[in-house]
Amino acid sequence: MNVIETTLPGVLLIEPRVFGDERGFFMETYQASRYAEAGIAGPFVQDNLSLSRHGILRGLHLQHPGAQGKLVSVLKGEVFDVAVDVRTDSPTFGQWVGEYLSETNKRQLWVPEGFAHGFCVTSDEALFAYKCTRLYSPQTEISIRWDDPAIGIQWPVDAPALSQKDQAGLFLADIAPDQLPAYMSETTS
Repeated sequence: MNVIETTLPGVLLIEPRVFGDERGFFMETYQASRYAEAGIAGPFVQDNLSLSRHGILRGLHLQHPGAQGKLVSVLKGEVFDVAVDVRTDSPTFGQWVGEYLSETNKRQLWVPEGFAHGFCVTSDEALFAYKCTRLYSPQTEISIRWDDPAIGIQWPVDAPALSQKDQAGLFLADIAPDQLPAYMSETTS
């Protein structure tokens, strides 16, 4: 597999090896020791799957406490997938990275703990899969506005369809620092 560092330290784009012929293809979507060597140690405790139609935007979500690392991929269709650094005192706080993930490119994105996550469907529909390092905790979930101008994500849609929860998302500046995960530099961890 090919592991590509993004502009946000810790957020990784993974290109699994794909073996294909006239019958179709085979690829390994996760193997604990290989992913641990790439910096994705797990363990993963929950797998999720969502189906969404074109223009649906899910996010930006995070949990604190109980932050989740997420290994995300698309089984059908295409999405624009986004990670935002929301760790207080991080040198990249409020910065984002976005990548297109699809059934065609078979890429995965590793979104570590301490990052908000969201995606927007750019195909007719998308089947989105993700592995999580912690269980879902609705009591500690935070939704950040998808269109927060301080973050400035350049989404590929102008008027996405949102859930009520995401419509009520908060601006990052309105979230108290103690409600966000803390940045741990390599020298202090």
